[in-house]
Amino acid sequence: MSSRARKALDDELQKVEFETSEEVDVVPTFDSMGIREDLLRGIYAYGFEKPSAIQQRAIKQIIKGRDVIAQAQSGTGKTATFSISTLQVLDTSVRETQALILCPTRELAQQVQKVILALGDYMNVQAHVCIGGTNVGEDIRKLDFGQHVVVGTPGRTFDMIRRRNLRTRNIKLLILDEADEMLNRGFKEQIYDVYRYLPPATQVCLVSATLPHEILEMTHKFMSDPIRILVKRDELTLEGIKQFFVAVEREEWKFDTLCDLYDTLTITQAVIFCSTKRKVDWLAEKMREANFTVSAMHGDMPQKERNEIMREFRSGQTRVLISTDVWARGLDVPQVSLIINYDLPNNRELYIHRIGRSGRYGRKGVAINFVRNDDIRILRDIEQYYSTQIDEMPMNVADLI
Repeated sequence: MSSRARKALDDELQKVEFETSEEVDVVPTFDSMGIREDLLRGIYAYGFEKPSAIQQRAIKQIIKGRDVIAQAQSGTGKTATFSISTLQVLDTSVRETQALILCPTRELAQQVQKVILALGDYMNVQAHVCIGGTNVGEDIRKLDFGQHVVVGTPGRTFDMIRRRNLRTRNIKLLILDEADEMLNRGFKEQIYDVYRYLPPATQVCLVSATLPHEILEMTHKFMSDPIRILVKRDELTLEGIKQFFVAVEREEWKFDTLCDLYDTLTITQAVIFCSTKRKVDWLAEKMREANFTVSAMHGDMPQKERNEIMREFRSGQTRVLISTDVWARGLDVPQVSLIINYDLPNNRELYIHRIGRSGRYGRKGVAINFVRNDDIRILRDIEQYYSTQIDEMPMNVADLI
């Protein structure tokens, strides 16, 4: 394909990407969504008062049984959107799996299950999480007992379906969370495998902060007449998150800069992103040698250890977490109000996922990018892409957190 033809195609797809397929009702309150009483109690007990923009538009459509593609930025309440919708359509008198939610990482799957259990607190809902790195026997026992909702990563979930322990005949809703990330991680085949086992009339909802072309192609394969609720890219603003950069001429200067910032990090809780697992391990080791307390997490660690690190970080026992992008999607720790990109992310979409960890759901946050000379171009590209401004870090950054 010539570069001109490719550009024309890209332009067409860009146009497609930003249309909402039809007029969507905006439902301003949870009370007016026709939600069952025991679920409403759970929503208010969870601390929600008013639905966010995506919740006002998407919940009603999912409850109506429409296939939905929902795109909204980090921290706007996507998880609660599909959790509330899922709980609304369950028949809890039948202890069979009726909804299946697939996520790209184990931590995200665990978090979604927690949200479902919390919101469904008054409904006596059974929800199980099916992820790798855990005991298969325990999965089998829980599934044989019967679960209304199964949240999982594609590999283990498919394994349980294939072994016939996860019974699919009553599934009426499939949700793909962070669908763009699942495709990036190469889960495409496994998602298709799972889909093949579901009843033909299964409703499909796809949730993502970014919608690359590959996903739009995927939707034709297994969604029927989906309604698309999209936030335009220029609306993917990062309001409430102040963004700064620190110029570091050379890679080795980053470490000293981080040490200088350590006291600022521990006022709040901070996540430091590195581009590779090796870099995470190296940086954590070097920080500890310099007598700084940090914890570290990436995908090569055993699940048990990852759980323990998350538990300590959530409870505030540890204040500084060094991680790869495994942490960048959807993990919500309310106290995090500072993100440091020790390495800039290698694509623009990841930037919004990373820094969206702070300032979630309208809270304030600060993001600091360490920028080497050859990174300036990437930073400018990010600024342009999100129509945002990234200034040089001021001396009083601690006051902004």
